[in-house]
Amino acid sequence: MMTHAISDGFGHISQRRWERFQRNKLAMASTVILCLLITTALTAPLTETWLGLDANSVDLKSRLQGPSLDHPLGTDDLGRDIFIRLSYGGQISLAVALFATLFSTVIGTAVGLLAGYSGGHLDSMLMRFTDGIISLPLLPLLIVLVALDLSKLGISEASTQSENIALYRIIFVIALFGWTTVARLVRAETLALKNQAFVLAAEALGASAPRIVSYHILPNIFSTIIVATTLSVGNIILLESVLSFLGMGIQPPTASWGNMLTGSQDLMWSSPQLAIWPGMMIFFTVISFNFFGDGLQEALDPKAS
Repeated sequence: MMTHAISDGFGHISQRRWERFQRNKLAMASTVILCLLITTALTAPLTETWLGLDANSVDLKSRLQGPSLDHPLGTDDLGRDIFIRLSYGGQISLAVALFATLFSTVIGTAVGLLAGYSGGHLDSMLMRFTDGIISLPLLPLLIVLVALDLSKLGISEASTQSENIALYRIIFVIALFGWTTVARLVRAETLALKNQAFVLAAEALGASAPRIVSYHILPNIFSTIIVATTLSVGNIILLESVLSFLGMGIQPPTASWGNMLTGSQDLMWSSPQLAIWPGMMIFFTVISFNFFGDGLQEALDPKAS
């Protein structure tokens, strides 16, 4: 009976949150856009086979063509299909954003929980370290780290020549410095919760610190973590695009939205579509993640009526 009542209670809360999310039209529209973008990126190999095209195949006879049945968005300066390359570029940009966000969220949550629950000198030390990371000029620092010669760091020559090494490097570097916002939010929530009656009762009953953090504090700040994570995805996509645009990120012929913008610089006036399409992908993805995060924040707010 009690289990059934608790289940009904959680179901009612979830239903109310979903209804609040649905009322946010921008958040719902952003959800649809993000689903379309992710589906397009994931089905890029199938689309490539269906259209009988190759994302990296050069065909100078077909360069700079307009939209057609064979090439839905036209071709670039090397005769490659723009739509297929945008789809593969979406795989790279979204993969960097999602994995870098995941890793930075894990780091930030661990630091915030440790600082907030422990308090004292450990809290001060971790927060001063976080403040130091925040004060660093992020973009110049990322450019320097991405430009480092990996072979001089003891990494084997075979690994440095790998196709995916640029992808792994960008994910690692962004995650290394992208956790600070989550850490500060989690710490603030933890400080507020650790003096609540249910946490004090658990301590009085002899529960260990890891158990209190895992079973009592973390579930209560999970919605905050989700919202912070969602809102940071857009910023990470912009960082990856900027690094690729500057030639420090994903290297051609592998497509990313940033390096597609780089390739369009010399032809921006004669063939503006080369810059418009990847620019639109970046714009719609970033703004959709931001509106989606705002919608989640509204829906998960416990104070919302």
